[in-house]
Amino acid sequence: MRKKKTVIAKNYLLRVPARAEGLSWSTDTQGLVTLEVENTGWVNRLAQICFGRPRVSYIHLDAHGSFIWPLLDGKESILQLAQRVEERFGEEAHPLHERLARYFQILDSYHFIRWIETP
Repeated sequence: MRKKKTVIAKNYLLRVPARAEGLSWSTDTQGLVTLEVENTGWVNRLAQICFGRPRVSYIHLDAHGSFIWPLLDGKESILQLAQRVEERFGEEAHPLHERLARYFQILDSYHFIRWIETP
């Protein structure tokens, strides 16, 4: 008989995100953030040679993402960041927690953030 693994479920909103190391970004005059992602690896190199794909991709964040991105220093949880977004954007940010959870899932899927372990 196999043993069952015990999974401790943590509240997603209590997780603490931080920007991934080595990811370049800049802010334009309007305060919008652009992430600069270098396309590395042999598949990307082949696509650059054969199909003229760019060596660097630029990901432009919207106003909400541009507000959050500089705050990702690994010190505040998603819930704390949600409070700051609420103060800045008010009703415009709703449904706030669902949108933030999805935003961080997307950032995580592209490895743009890392998670800070909290006790």
